[in-house]
Amino acid sequence: MDALQPDDPRELGSYRMLRRLGAGGMGRVYLARSPGGRTVAVKVVRPDLAADADFRDRFRHEVEIAKAVSGRYTAPVVDAAPDASLPWLATSYVLGPDLTDVVEAHGALPERTVRALAAGLAAALQEIHAAGLIHRDLKPSNVLLAADGPRVIDFGIARAVDGNRMTQTGVVVGSPGYMPPEQALGRDVGAAGDVFSLGAVLAFAATGRGAFGDGAVSHATLLYQVVHGEPDLTGVPQSLMGLVRACLQKDPTNRPTPAEIVSGLAPQGVDGLLSDWLPSAVSSTIATHAAGILDLEGEAPQAPTAPAPAAASFGPVQAGAPGTPVPGYGYPPVPGYGGAPTPGYGAPAAVGNPYGTPDHGTMHLGSAPAPAASSRRRVLGLALGGAAAVAAVGGGAAWWLGKDSGTSGSSTAAGGKGGSAQPVAEEFTTPPAGVAPQPLWHETAAEESTNSDVPLLIHQGLLLVSGDPLVAYDVKTGKKRWSKPDITRSGAELLFHDGKVFLVDGDYDGVLVAYDVETGDEAWRSRLGKQLVIERTIAIDDKNVYVTLSDFSESKSATDYRTAVAAISHTTGRKVWLQKRDWGTDEYDVQGAVSGKHLVYTDSKHNLTVRDTATGEQLWTKKIGDDWSWRPTVANGLVFLPGGKLDAVDVDTGDIRWTLSPNGRRGFYNPTVIAGVLYAGDYDRGVWAVDVRTGKRIWLCDQSNRGAVTFLRAGTTLYGAGSALAGGVAAIDARTGKVRWTWTDDKGRSDDWQIALSGSRLTVTNGPDIYAMPAV
Repeated sequence: MDALQPDDPRELGSYRMLRRLGAGGMGRVYLARSPGGRTVAVKVVRPDLAADADFRDRFRHEVEIAKAVSGRYTAPVVDAAPDASLPWLATSYVLGPDLTDVVEAHGALPERTVRALAAGLAAALQEIHAAGLIHRDLKPSNVLLAADGPRVIDFGIARAVDGNRMTQTGVVVGSPGYMPPEQALGRDVGAAGDVFSLGAVLAFAATGRGAFGDGAVSHATLLYQVVHGEPDLTGVPQSLMGLVRACLQKDPTNRPTPAEIVSGLAPQGVDGLLSDWLPSAVSSTIATHAAGILDLEGEAPQAPTAPAPAAASFGPVQAGAPGTPVPGYGYPPVPGYGGAPTPGYGAPAAVGNPYGTPDHGTMHLGSAPAPAASSRRRVLGLALGGAAAVAAVGGGAAWWLGKDSGTSGSSTAAGGKGGSAQPVAEEFTTPPAGVAPQPLWHETAAEESTNSDVPLLIHQGLLLVSGDPLVAYDVKTGKKRWSKPDITRSGAELLFHDGKVFLVDGDYDGVLVAYDVETGDEAWRSRLGKQLVIERTIAIDDKNVYVTLSDFSESKSATDYRTAVAAISHTTGRKVWLQKRDWGTDEYDVQGAVSGKHLVYTDSKHNLTVRDTATGEQLWTKKIGDDWSWRPTVANGLVFLPGGKLDAVDVDTGDIRWTLSPNGRRGFYNPTVIAGVLYAGDYDRGVWAVDVRTGKRIWLCDQSNRGAVTFLRAGTTLYGAGSALAGGVAAIDARTGKVRWTWTDDKGRSDDWQIALSGSRLTVTNGPDIYAMPAV
């Protein structure tokens, strides 16, 4: 913030100029005050733009639209003079620094602050989109952090400035590293584009760096990473990882809506997250700065003097005599007044677009050790639990697969050999319609100690929750029966058979270990060879555990080696077969299921592959498009491919047998098949029941159902677990699709919900929170 110079105006309209905040592509920005004492930021248009009649028309139109935006989380336009000799507009001035300055001064923000920031910014996007605007340049410098919540600035107006450049062939307007892929490619940008930018802003806030690179790399490199690469989310808290990944999906249709984000993070309202939401050091600086702003008065013109301290500095502000420089909160200073905006993070950059359509077979993997979960379906919750007398198959997990059912699934109809014991002899009173049962008990695991995207395992009255430590809870009491640290890798599935759970060792030595479910004791471990390193379990049937591995006996370099898939007998721990995969495949990106003689898996090269379970021979493989991060659902001789439509593929031949259209809705999550009926959630929070043989819809439930995406059934009741952004449990009449009740714990977490049945008890997890409820 600088003192006014001789050529600066002293008044515009009824506003008295106090300080110069900065300058950018549109013109100069001033701190000003109204006669009633309201402090505002006034933008004055550059003279060359003011002389452009087309610009004036665009500017007038955009000002009118932007004036319609009002809400807690934006700095709205409060006044404007588009027909003045030098057009100007005034916006509310926010007493707070921008996100760039905060992170530069204090580093990455804590999880609670980023969570509140996400809810506030999503609410701001709701306000902006409701007025018919798309921001198109959401970035850290356009996010201000005030004591009572974040504010988004510069919405809408950029389109007036950029209108003459947007028509140029091969030119992209926006901020590299924060613009969505469709904007980088010069395509139309809708509301989902702002959601991508939101994800990039949250990654910056949580890690202190850009998800696709920082300002030191070229614009072309940033654009390439946005279009073709994967974000580096190392350091993003696990509780927020799913949300950030969902926002950063390449396909706009796979991103959550701002309303879904707000609902998922703050089901009781955003205000609850904003109480004391900022770190104390930031709050202290804002308070000091606010006092300085309130003491500012108008001043006489100043002759040019030695340069003042940089306006972008961030620290305590002292009120002083006229002319004392004050850091430029409210709007960030941008160099380059009188010309085009300075490219980079400070202002939108016009960059030649050197890229065509992304090569969908190309991925740039980040440095996070856990497998990337790059589909909206994955990150918004692929959860499924097992139960006695529940014949279910779905995308959540496959810890036992019935050998006679011809399905891959997450439960069985026989206790002791499947995901559940025999039903417990309990009877619970059925509540009135619309009234949810209340939890029988509630336990809380350590924060970030559970793998929230891994389905639950039920056996002999025990509930196993994947995580470190691996813990077995008594279903009746909620008390821990045993706990084993350092045996479970991040994201480890709980594959189960005959009283044992099979895990790749937590020491990362490449060993498969079998543990007794009732005691947690090790039963056996299997190593396939010195140069054969087991990386991940992918599926299980009544004979074998199927794994992926790295084969270092065939390596071209330390990072370029052969991968393989193998079957290991879960009775003896010995290898049954091993088949090499193609060069270039990764060992950690595979998700699979078994149905009869077919091992079916997907990988990050966008392949769907089917092998013979007896020999490992590859029967067929085919490309499946952009989305791979889901566990295949296999039932009735079909593999189901979710997405914008739902395809049923013949597991023997790979041919499409039928296709289900969403009929105007946005597409499908991974389905679950139970007793000949396919259940699938859609992106608009609908639940479908479909005849698995014909693909014909039986019913569609679009009532409030907690956004259920994975399912299990007991009798005539279908239980659904909500996505990470909706959250909760729904009980639906399986015959009619009518919702009987819904329940959520109102914790406001962004974790996947998981459910499983043990007799007449429904076990439920929401991140570290674990519940048992009557299954009524």
